[in-house]
Amino acid sequence: MGRWYVTHSGLLQLASRKGCRGITTILQERLSDVGAGRWVFKATVYKSPGSKGFVGYGDADPSSVSLMVHGAELRIAETRAVNRALRKAYGIGLCSVEELGSLSSNSGHKRDHDASANPSTNGSTNGQPRLRDQLCLLIREHNLDPALVKAYAADFCGTPSLKEANRDLVQSFISHLAACAKENRDMLICRLNSYAQPSEVKP
Repeated sequence: MGRWYVTHSGLLQLASRKGCRGITTILQERLSDVGAGRWVFKATVYKSPGSKGFVGYGDADPSSVSLMVHGAELRIAETRAVNRALRKAYGIGLCSVEELGSLSSNSGHKRDHDASANPSTNGSTNGQPRLRDQLCLLIREHNLDPALVKAYAADFCGTPSLKEANRDLVQSFISHLAACAKENRDMLICRLNSYAQPSEVKP
């Protein structure tokens, strides 16, 4: 509860519980560029023996992954393809962690998003990651509590909840959060903890 993203392992566990019959992946050689370190995969998830399959594509290159995993773009592309196929097969609307890429990605590099995603004020039309994805990545990179971040964000934006804030306010908060996490994470944690709900004291 309270999570803004899913994980590869979580999706695989869900597929196993639902009786998934198989997953296949194929490297899209014509779309890949070995020299540039760009890889594209197609994944197909079969929910049942007679299923025609749910297809998802995943891509990765040095500009769309974290610096910590440079050199592993091929594996990341395959994982992203599998995650997207699994999310389509089982109706998971949340983005997976592995699809988020890196906040340091080249702003000119277009990212692939599901066509079924609903547009919102936090969406993107210029190829940059959606604001929600940027915020999720910050939370993951700095190991922050998602619920406390949402409470802090709503207070920062002056709205009852984060989803009611406009794009400019959310972007401002993301920049503020990133700066705080980089300059003094301990102080940020203390500030976030101030938004924690007090535990009920039982008599």
